[in-house]
Amino acid sequence: MKSWHETIVLTRPVRDVVLRRSFGPDDGPSAQDWDTELKAAYERGRADGETQLGQQLVQQRAEVKQLLEGVVVSLRKAVPQVARETEQHLVALALEIAQKLVGEIPVSVDLVEGVVRDALSQVEGATEFHVRLHPADLELLRKMESALLSTGGDAGSVHFHASTEVTRGGCLVQTRFGVIDARRETKVDLLKRTLLG
Repeated sequence: MKSWHETIVLTRPVRDVVLRRSFGPDDGPSAQDWDTELKAAYERGRADGETQLGQQLVQQRAEVKQLLEGVVVSLRKAVPQVARETEQHLVALALEIAQKLVGEIPVSVDLVEGVVRDALSQVEGATEFHVRLHPADLELLRKMESALLSTGGDAGSVHFHASTEVTRGGCLVQTRFGVIDARRETKVDLLKRTLLG
Protein backbone atom coordinates (compact mmCIF):
# COMPACT_ATOMS: atom_id res chain seq x y z
CA MET A 1 0.00 0.00 0.00
CA LYS A 2 1.32 3.39 -0.93
CA SER A 3 1.66 6.02 1.65
CA TRP A 4 0.20 9.46 1.26
CA HIS A 5 2.78 12.20 0.86
CA GLU A 6 0.78 15.18 -0.22
CA THR A 7 -0.58 17.76 2.13
CA ILE A 8 -4.31 18.32 2.16
CA VAL A 9 -5.24 21.96 2.52
CA LEU A 10 -8.78 22.72 3.71
CA THR A 11 -10.40 26.07 3.13
CA ARG A 12 -12.48 25.83 6.31
CA PRO A 13 -11.80 24.41 9.70
CA VAL A 14 -12.91 20.82 10.10
CA ARG A 15 -15.42 20.14 12.86
CA ASP A 16 -16.54 16.95 14.54
CA VAL A 17 -13.86 14.91 12.83
CA VAL A 18 -12.22 12.03 14.62
CA LEU A 19 -8.99 10.64 13.30
CA ARG A 20 -8.63 6.85 13.27
CA ARG A 21 -5.28 5.36 13.07
CA SER A 22 -6.13 1.88 11.87
CA PHE A 23 -8.67 0.40 9.51
CA GLY A 24 -9.81 -3.10 10.12
CA PRO A 25 -12.13 -5.52 8.33
CA ASP A 26 -15.04 -4.36 10.46
CA ASP A 27 -14.58 -0.76 9.46
CA GLY A 28 -17.08 0.59 6.88
CA PRO A 29 -20.29 -0.93 5.56
CA SER A 30 -20.56 -4.66 4.98
CA ALA A 31 -21.62 -6.29 1.71
CA GLN A 32 -25.06 -6.88 3.18
CA ASP A 33 -25.31 -3.23 4.17
CA TRP A 34 -24.27 -2.25 0.65
CA ASP A 35 -26.90 -4.59 -0.79
CA THR A 36 -29.59 -3.20 1.50
CA GLU A 37 -28.54 0.35 0.72
CA LEU A 38 -28.53 -0.42 -3.01
CA LYS A 39 -32.02 -1.96 -2.87
CA ALA A 40 -33.34 0.99 -0.88
CA ALA A 41 -31.82 3.43 -3.40
CA TYR A 42 -33.33 1.40 -6.24
CA GLU A 43 -36.77 1.45 -4.61
CA ARG A 44 -36.51 5.21 -3.99
CA GLY A 45 -35.51 5.76 -7.63
CA ARG A 46 -38.32 3.52 -8.88
CA ALA A 47 -40.88 5.29 -6.67
CA ASP A 48 -39.61 8.69 -7.83
CA GLY A 49 -39.77 7.53 -11.46
CA GLU A 50 -43.33 6.24 -11.05
CA THR A 51 -44.35 9.50 -9.41
CA GLN A 52 -42.82 11.58 -12.20
CA LEU A 53 -44.32 9.30 -14.87
CA GLY A 54 -47.73 9.55 -13.23
CA GLN A 55 -47.46 13.35 -13.16
CA GLN A 56 -46.42 13.39 -16.83
CA LEU A 57 -49.33 11.13 -17.77
CA VAL A 58 -51.79 13.35 -15.90
CA GLN A 59 -50.35 16.42 -17.64
CA GLN A 60 -50.48 14.71 -21.06
CA ARG A 61 -54.06 13.61 -20.44
CA ALA A 62 -55.03 17.18 -19.58
CA GLU A 63 -53.31 18.47 -22.74
CA VAL A 64 -55.03 15.83 -24.93
CA LYS A 65 -58.39 16.63 -23.33
CA GLN A 66 -57.86 20.34 -23.99
CA LEU A 67 -56.87 19.59 -27.59
CA LEU A 68 -59.95 17.41 -28.12
CA GLU A 69 -62.21 20.07 -26.65
CA GLY A 70 -60.69 22.58 -29.09
CA VAL A 71 -61.32 20.20 -31.99
CA VAL A 72 -64.94 19.71 -30.90
CA VAL A 73 -65.48 23.47 -30.66
CA SER A 74 -63.93 23.97 -34.10
CA LEU A 75 -66.14 21.25 -35.57
CA ARG A 76 -69.24 22.78 -33.99
CA LYS A 77 -68.39 26.07 -35.67
CA ALA A 78 -67.39 24.48 -38.98
CA VAL A 79 -70.38 22.18 -39.52
CA PRO A 80 -73.03 24.94 -39.82
CA GLN A 81 -70.74 26.92 -42.12
CA VAL A 82 -70.15 23.89 -44.34
CA ALA A 83 -73.90 23.20 -44.37
CA ARG A 84 -74.62 26.82 -45.43
CA GLU A 85 -71.97 26.73 -48.14
CA THR A 86 -73.21 23.35 -49.39
CA GLU A 87 -76.78 24.64 -49.45
CA GLN A 88 -75.74 27.69 -51.45
CA HIS A 89 -73.80 25.55 -53.92
CA LEU A 90 -76.72 23.14 -54.31
CA VAL A 91 -79.17 25.99 -54.91
CA ALA A 92 -76.80 27.56 -57.44
CA LEU A 93 -76.39 24.20 -59.18
CA ALA A 94 -80.16 23.62 -59.22
CA LEU A 95 -80.72 27.09 -60.69
CA GLU A 96 -78.08 26.52 -63.33
CA ILE A 97 -79.67 23.19 -64.27
CA ALA A 98 -83.14 24.77 -64.34
CA GLN A 99 -81.89 27.61 -66.53
CA LYS A 100 -80.27 25.13 -68.91
CA LEU A 101 -83.44 23.03 -69.04
CA VAL A 102 -85.66 26.07 -69.62
CA GLY A 103 -83.33 27.27 -72.34
CA GLU A 104 -83.54 23.90 -74.08
CA ILE A 105 -87.35 23.69 -74.07
CA PRO A 106 -88.45 24.08 -77.68
CA VAL A 107 -90.64 27.10 -78.38
CA SER A 108 -94.11 25.99 -79.51
CA VAL A 109 -97.48 27.61 -79.98
CA ASP A 110 -98.72 26.06 -76.72
CA LEU A 111 -95.70 27.42 -74.83
CA VAL A 112 -96.11 30.97 -76.17
CA GLU A 113 -99.89 30.95 -75.59
CA GLY A 114 -99.36 29.68 -72.02
CA VAL A 115 -96.84 32.43 -71.25
CA VAL A 116 -99.12 35.15 -72.66
CA ARG A 117 -102.20 33.82 -70.81
CA ASP A 118 -100.21 33.65 -67.55
CA ALA A 119 -99.02 37.24 -67.99
CA LEU A 120 -102.51 38.48 -68.88
CA SER A 121 -103.95 36.78 -65.78
CA GLN A 122 -101.79 39.10 -63.67
CA VAL A 123 -103.28 42.25 -65.20
CA GLU A 124 -106.09 43.81 -63.20
CA GLY A 125 -108.24 46.79 -64.01
CA ALA A 126 -106.80 47.53 -67.46
CA THR A 127 -108.89 47.54 -70.60
CA GLU A 128 -106.11 47.86 -73.14
CA PHE A 129 -103.06 45.63 -73.34
CA HIS A 130 -99.97 45.68 -75.52
CA VAL A 131 -98.34 42.26 -75.70
CA ARG A 132 -94.76 42.30 -76.96
CA LEU A 133 -93.37 39.03 -78.32
CA HIS A 134 -90.20 37.95 -80.05
CA PRO A 135 -90.77 38.39 -83.81
CA ALA A 136 -90.39 34.63 -84.42
CA ASP A 137 -92.92 33.81 -81.66
CA LEU A 138 -95.46 36.31 -83.05
CA GLU A 139 -94.95 34.86 -86.53
CA LEU A 140 -95.50 31.35 -85.09
CA LEU A 141 -98.82 32.43 -83.52
CA ARG A 142 -99.95 34.03 -86.79
CA LYS A 143 -98.87 31.03 -88.83
CA MET A 144 -100.78 28.61 -86.56
CA GLU A 145 -103.77 31.03 -86.46
CA SER A 146 -103.76 31.11 -82.66
CA ALA A 147 -107.07 32.02 -81.04
CA LEU A 148 -105.06 34.21 -78.70
CA LEU A 149 -104.52 36.76 -81.50
CA SER A 150 -108.27 37.33 -81.77
CA THR A 151 -108.71 37.96 -78.01
CA GLY A 152 -110.93 40.91 -77.33
CA GLY A 153 -114.41 41.55 -75.99
CA ASP A 154 -114.50 40.91 -72.24
CA ALA A 155 -110.74 40.94 -71.90
CA GLY A 156 -110.52 44.38 -73.46
CA SER A 157 -108.44 45.44 -76.39
CA VAL A 158 -105.27 43.34 -76.85
CA HIS A 159 -102.59 44.43 -79.32
CA PHE A 160 -99.71 42.16 -80.28
CA HIS A 161 -96.35 43.64 -81.30
CA ALA A 162 -93.04 42.15 -82.41
CA SER A 163 -90.14 43.25 -80.21
CA THR A 164 -86.48 42.25 -80.35
CA GLU A 165 -86.03 43.08 -76.66
CA VAL A 166 -88.14 40.00 -75.85
CA THR A 167 -86.39 36.63 -76.05
CA ARG A 168 -87.98 33.49 -77.47
CA GLY A 169 -90.64 31.94 -75.24
CA GLY A 170 -91.33 35.08 -73.22
CA CYS A 171 -93.42 38.23 -73.43
CA LEU A 172 -93.91 41.72 -72.02
CA VAL A 173 -97.45 42.94 -71.31
CA GLN A 174 -97.79 46.69 -71.16
CA THR A 175 -100.79 48.44 -69.66
CA ARG A 176 -101.34 52.02 -68.66
CA PHE A 177 -100.46 50.94 -65.09
CA GLY A 178 -97.13 49.30 -65.86
CA VAL A 179 -95.36 46.38 -67.50
CA ILE A 180 -95.55 42.69 -66.64
CA ASP A 181 -92.25 41.05 -67.52
CA ALA A 182 -92.85 37.39 -68.43
CA ARG A 183 -89.53 36.76 -70.13
CA ARG A 184 -87.73 33.51 -69.30
CA GLU A 185 -84.58 35.20 -68.05
CA THR A 186 -86.61 37.48 -65.76
CA LYS A 187 -88.33 34.47 -64.21
CA VAL A 188 -84.97 32.74 -63.67
CA ASP A 189 -83.50 35.92 -62.09
CA LEU A 190 -86.53 36.23 -59.81
CA LEU A 191 -86.12 32.60 -58.79
CA LYS A 192 -82.41 33.21 -58.09
CA ARG A 193 -83.16 36.24 -55.93
CA THR A 194 -85.83 34.32 -54.05
CA LEU A 195 -83.62 31.30 -53.35
CA LEU A 196 -80.28 33.03 -52.85
CA GLY A 197 -81.57 36.24 -51.28
